Amino acid sequence: MLSPDFVILTAVGYVGLLFLLAYISDARAKSGNAGFLSSPAIYTLSISVYCTSWTFYGAVGTAARSGLEFMAIYMGPTLVFVGWWFLLRKLIRIAHSQHITSIADFLSSRYGKSSRLAVLVTLIAVVSITPYIALQLKAITTSIQTVSVAKGTGADHLATLDEVTLALGVAIGMAVFTILFGTRNVDAREQHPGVVAAIAFEAVVKLLALLAVGIFVIYGVSDGIGDIYARAVEAGVRIHEADTFGSRWVAALFLSACAVICLPRQFQITVVENSNEDHLRTASWAFPCYMLAMSVFILPIALYGLSTMPAGSNPDMFVLTLPMMTGHDALALFAFIGGFSSATSMIIVASIALSIMVSNHIVVPLALRRTSPGDEKGEHDIARLLLRSRRISIALMLLLGFLYFWLTQGSDALAPIGLISFGGVAQFFPAMMAALYWRTATMKGALAAISVGFIVWAWTLFLPSFVTFSPVVKDLIAEGPWSIRALRPQALFGMEGLDPLVHSVFWSMLANVSVLLCVSAATSQNALERIQASLFVDVFRRSASYQPRILRGSATTSELFFVAERVLGWSRARALFDSAGVPHRQAAPQQGVSADFIARLERELAGSIGSASAHILLTKAVAGDAISLEEMMQIADETQQAIEYSHALEVKSQELHSTAQQLKEANALLKELHQKKDEFLSQVSHEVRTPMTSIRSFAEILMVPDELTQQQRARFITTIHNESVRLTKLLDEILDLSALEQGERDWENVPVDAEAILDQAIAVCEALARKRLVTIESGPRAGACVVLADAGRLSQVFINIIANAISHNDAREPVVHISSRLDDDVYSVEISDNGSGVPPLFHTKIFEKFVRAEPDGTPDSQGLGLGLNISHKIVGKLNGRLELTTGTLPGACFRIILPVWQEAQTTPAPLDA
Repeated sequence: MLSPDFVILTAVGYVGLLFLLAYISDARAKSGNAGFLSSPAIYTLSISVYCTSWTFYGAVGTAARSGLEFMAIYMGPTLVFVGWWFLLRKLIRIAHSQHITSIADFLSSRYGKSSRLAVLVTLIAVVSITPYIALQLKAITTSIQTVSVAKGTGADHLATLDEVTLALGVAIGMAVFTILFGTRNVDAREQHPGVVAAIAFEAVVKLLALLAVGIFVIYGVSDGIGDIYARAVEAGVRIHEADTFGSRWVAALFLSACAVICLPRQFQITVVENSNEDHLRTASWAFPCYMLAMSVFILPIALYGLSTMPAGSNPDMFVLTLPMMTGHDALALFAFIGGFSSATSMIIVASIALSIMVSNHIVVPLALRRTSPGDEKGEHDIARLLLRSRRISIALMLLLGFLYFWLTQGSDALAPIGLISFGGVAQFFPAMMAALYWRTATMKGALAAISVGFIVWAWTLFLPSFVTFSPVVKDLIAEGPWSIRALRPQALFGMEGLDPLVHSVFWSMLANVSVLLCVSAATSQNALERIQASLFVDVFRRSASYQPRILRGSATTSELFFVAERVLGWSRARALFDSAGVPHRQAAPQQGVSADFIARLERELAGSIGSASAHILLTKAVAGDAISLEEMMQIADETQQAIEYSHALEVKSQELHSTAQQLKEANALLKELHQKKDEFLSQVSHEVRTPMTSIRSFAEILMVPDELTQQQRARFITTIHNESVRLTKLLDEILDLSALEQGERDWENVPVDAEAILDQAIAVCEALARKRLVTIESGPRAGACVVLADAGRLSQVFINIIANAISHNDAREPVVHISSRLDDDVYSVEISDNGSGVPPLFHTKIFEKFVRAEPDGTPDSQGLGLGLNISHKIVGKLNGRLELTTGTLPGACFRIILPVWQEAQTTPAPLDA
């Protein structure tokens, strides 16, 4: 049995360990000895702050209630990180170049450094994250009560504290710890190595705890996964799979993908705390692996719990109750610490991120509007104001979380609470995508879209979560406002029967995206919006140090140093001024500073108080030296023109490079053609000269009739006739090739019986085979097969290939093997021989003109080497292929492949067609 005092003392000790780890890590980082703290491994583990008590406890509960729906919560972030090159890389590049401090700062900076948009995003984030904080409180209180119940007696040793009181105590404790833990440094731009190191350590703890419980369930109390499934079947337990991958699964997948970048805590860890863009390469595969490890034992734990635990047991607590049921209190305590780590890491980072947003975008702008930065009598110490406001904000966040927990304590499941928060922060996603990729999206469009989407989400999903607390909300859901059923929160405009989550996601996203598109199209950007849009959309085309100059400085350096000192501190402010060579005690107005330095100063201030507040502060500091709208428009136009001109030069350079490459290739082709022309003329002259010389010589001999016998005269006349036939054949091949290449001898392909043409070609070649003592061997045949072709041309191809196989076969017992087959509406003929085959040197160019390949490498003296080239072109015009391949016999094998005519029932054309 675990006593409640021991459980709480362990939790407190664990928190102390985290604080010590954070303190040591901060000290090492400040001394310049960060080392492993800035490694990709620590960064990747810190991103696991996504895995809260919802995924530690609630995933098992979701699997027990809804089957594989829990997988969507893991797969959404996995898809985002696997595709990091598209979204995360650009986010981090912009954050580094713009000194972004939060998601509110990111959106406000993109849309003209709008303070209105920053305030709206901050308020929506606070409202949306409140249910999530309540979820962590519920998980901690439930786990404390569960692990502290005496086994067997059912007596609750925390009977003196009800669930609400216990949750209040946890909220107060977490608020105190988070204030001590996360508000030691007011500079949000500088990374928090202590926080990141502690979160990374908690990631390891919760992963090991969940793996330990999973291994214990599978191998400690069961004989493997097969035994768990068999036991579940025997107990009548089955996982619900009817609509596992339906609309709700898709909605959860979409929300989880949005949440991994839109949740303030995720944006803080993934984007703001990133110290090196290259760490994303490791996180792109390591974080999905971590998610896989967290989910691998979820289903077995759920099945075993449903099979063995008493009826009515809370499946969200199976991770705790299963070890306790078997008396393994140490494992139960380890599991409790794992769940406690999941909850505390979320509360810490979420509270820090939200407090930064509240202080930077609400508290500081209000203070700046009421006081002058140079008024030492007012609340001008901005660093102290930031620190105080953030501590108060953290306390208020935990209080709001507790109030939501108190009002909705009737809900038993953890997962629905988390999805409510996911739906709220998902309203930032369309504006974020537009900020990254849509240059003409406007601030008014983003402001309207986020507002409308938030209202629809609050009406359709957030409000119904109070149904157990308020009868008014229950009636509103059932009948609608003023009995207008078309406005019922969970059946908007008559859309009934949908899952509440799917219903809310559909309507809120539809309204959000539609308003963003319409309002952005109907409104125009101001000059600052246009400049910021260019900086965000074209971030990879610009130097990281480039920033537009929006303010020009005639303010004295003393006034600017006063502002910098109040925000950055004296040491950092002096270092900034010294590095720029700007004196910080100059009082003469005529010796102001440059616009470049003011732009740099604004970036540094933005790292601490956000871009919108920094812009307001410096605008007040330069006392009316803000550039006029006309000047800003001129700067924007010049900037845009410079971008367009640079882009045009880049395109022109690429075009010139492409043209030069094409000219180089064309020149090489011309040289090749010129060489081929010379070779062609040489070959033709040689081949024509040989028979012409024979004809002329024998003709001259025949001119002296008295010196020849009748037998000699007959032999010479026969030779002249044979050489004339050979010459005619050579000229016909040349003319035939020229006509085929120029398309002068086109023909109409008609249905013909290919097998009959093949038989006819074999018969034509039999005389040549007998003369050369070659055996024509017939293999398997396809039978009657109709193809679209010209009978004469197809016969020419068959005869040419068979004649080549006979003429060039140098085997002792020459054999030519001919076969055909029909495969998947494709007719193919293979003609192979047992000669030496085609030498490897000629394999790639056997179908080129004038190529005459002989086994010994010596070209054959007969023919121009045009037969295979002509056959190859004819088969191509028949929509087929002629290939050199490996056949039945060891020599050369040529395969003719032709498509079968689909309407084969029609009578084919005769062979002499």
